[in-house]
Order: sequence, then C-alpha cells, then structure tokens
Amino acid sequence: MTKIIASLQDADKKFFFNQVLTDINLTVKAGEIVGLIGPEESGKTTCIRCLIGMEDLTDGKAHVLDEQMPKRKMLSKIGYMGQEAAIYGTMTAHENMVFFGKLKNLKGQELKSEIDKNLKLVGLHETGSNKVSKFSGDMKRRLSLAIALLGSPKLIVLDEPGAGINPELRLSVWNHLRTLADEDAGIIAATQGMSGVEQYDRVVLLNKGRIVAAGRPEALMNEYKAASIEEVFINMEAVT
Repeated sequence: MTKIIASLQDADKKFFFNQVLTDINLTVKAGEIVGLIGPEESGKTTCIRCLIGMEDLTDGKAHVLDEQMPKRKMLSKIGYMGQEAAIYGTMTAHENMVFFGKLKNLKGQELKSEIDKNLKLVGLHETGSNKVSKFSGDMKRRLSLAIALLGSPKLIVLDEPGAGINPELRLSVWNHLRTLADEDAGIIAATQGMSGVEQYDRVVLLNKGRIVAAGRPEALMNEYKAASIEEVFINMEAVT
C-alpha cells in the first residue's frame, strides 16, 4: 500500500467571517506529484499552508508523515517554497543556503553537496557569492526553490513553482522533481496556470474554496470531453 505523506481531512478554514476552505479532503502519496490547480482566490495558498501547519484549521485535521500538524519539529522534513521569497537580502545566496540547510540538520560534506547540487539545478552556481539584495525577482524565486529542495525532503510543497523560471530551466527542475518522486517523496504544487499538466500524476481542482474534481489529468479531460484542464473548468461550470 502506498504511503500517505501528507493529508487534509474534512478541513475548513475561516478568516473572521470569510469561509476560505470548505470540507477539503486531500492526500499526497509517496512517489506522486500532485497539482493543486485553480483560479486566483480559489484558496490554493491557504490550502497548502494549512496542510503543513503554517495556518491553523478552523475544523478538520492535517497530517504530515503521520504527525498531526502543526508540529514545529516536522518543518525540517518539509521543503516549502511560497509565493514570496523568504530569504535574507543582506546575505549571499550561498550563505542563505547554509543557514537554511542547517535548519534542516544538514552539516559538513552533506550540506556542501546539497548546496552545490541545488544551486546548479536552478542556475545560480555562478552567482552563489553575490548578495541576494542584488538579485532580480526571477533569481530570488530560483534561490527559494533551491532552498526548498535542500536535503531531498519527503514532502515538497511549492506555490506557483513555474513563476519567473525560463522554460529550459523549468524542464530541468521538473525532471529533478520526478527523480525525487521516484525516490518516494510526495510533491504538491499549487498553481493557477493550467498548462503543463502532463507533469502531474494527479490534479486536484479547487474553486471557491472547494475541491470540485480530482484525478489523473487525462481521465478528467476525457470525463468532461475537454482538450485541456482549463476546458474542464469551463465544461464543469456549464453542467452545474
């Protein structure tokens, strides 16, 4: 039986009187890449933040690696890249990698190897000694991704992973994510971009804070007689 790496069960989230998530049941299994796809303001970011305990649920439960979230000790086992780059501008890229690597309990040769590997993956190996304050928005996004992948975590959570990354580099990153999945990591990527669904083993479609469909991309497109995931949304709305 395939291990469940992370899950939300009957999850609701309110901000004051605003219901943001309703009755969310979501799993991320070892060896799969899940796409959490939906339009802007559909609740994707809140959903993944609740999954890893960065936001408290109003109701329901979140688990990562069999531990109920939030639990601080689990954060070192999660690779997370948010929409905003959570990095230190006064430090170099390499210094940022060292800092966050140590938070993940990496040290010595393992830390050095992980830093070298991931800076090369995102095309920053030649600028690792530069201050992050001098980086473009694109470079900051790539550094955030490199930090998220440090230590090959068992759960990788990415919010808009393709934003600001050129197509050639994006393909290299997805190939690496596939390798990590093949090594039994569970990966979930939240995005409003509906192209490139071939990268996902399974997609979860979110709209107005609710899961409206889930399954393999080709199965959903067949079910809704659609040529794309975007068309699935359109055809779905036409019959509801």
